[in-house]
Amino acid sequence: MQSLKLRDLQARMSDKVWLSDGGMETTLIFLDGIDLPHFASFPLLESEAGRESLRRYFAGYLAEARTHGAGFVLGTVTWRSGKGWGEIMGLSEGDIEAINRDAVSFARTIAASPEARGVDIVFEGVVGPHGDAYAPDRMLDAAEAEEAHGQQVRSLAGAGVDFVTATTIANPAEGIGIARAAIRADVPVVVSFTVETDGRLLTGQTLGEAIAETDAATDGSVAWYGVNCAHPDHFRQTLAGDWLGRMGQVRANASRKSHAELDNSTELDAGDISELARDYRALMTILPNLRVLGGCCGTDVRHVAAIAGQCAHAAG
Repeated sequence: MQSLKLRDLQARMSDKVWLSDGGMETTLIFLDGIDLPHFASFPLLESEAGRESLRRYFAGYLAEARTHGAGFVLGTVTWRSGKGWGEIMGLSEGDIEAINRDAVSFARTIAASPEARGVDIVFEGVVGPHGDAYAPDRMLDAAEAEEAHGQQVRSLAGAGVDFVTATTIANPAEGIGIARAAIRADVPVVVSFTVETDGRLLTGQTLGEAIAETDAATDGSVAWYGVNCAHPDHFRQTLAGDWLGRMGQVRANASRKSHAELDNSTELDAGDISELARDYRALMTILPNLRVLGGCCGTDVRHVAAIAGQCAHAAG
């Protein structure tokens, strides 16, 4: 049953820090010089050269997890392989099914590689927003989101991920829809919201308000919540309340720039790596169940290494 899988996952993740990767797309584009159509990384699975680029990308993070005795959350390269962006890129329902299953299979080859030896790994099925997270044409309601994301969630669940994560979510209703799709597919689900520079979602809600709405609509079935694609300065002032124990992951941006500024940037803003790592250490004193630490736009393996150095032994 869903509840048993959920309890098992929460128990497994509770006793140590788990690293995830950084800003995959910004790293591949700005540091590796790889063209990603529509900011999507899954097309790299279509060629051996692309797969090798992804293997190199993950190898550095696995090395840091091993060095620091942390677990590793190995996410699928499926942030934009759902129905919304799939339609923009001309994908059929069959294509979406095949891409997501292939992405899970590829993640398993990474986990079986020599670079992963000795690292405790969980498989995360990544589900991105239906449209542009920062400037959506319109926001889906929960029923629309459940339908729109259902196929991708079912594909990832059927391929055997340990959980799915709805990431870069700017509207609680979309998170609710994805969570309900995951519950139907019998797979644990995480919801990670993104906020603007004022610490609020595009709906105007704070993280605490968005979490409360999502928990109420899903009977508390979300495994944990996160925040991503925002600098800690953008949301730390909102971190107060009895909901803080529901926050389990942070994948922050390196930059303090707004989403609009980042969208218009032609150069990578890697921020201050040491300062960001200290920010994460401070967040661990505020968020009692924070366990999954990674990065988002502008971050790479250097940022995650510094974060691990500050935080890897803080849980237990």
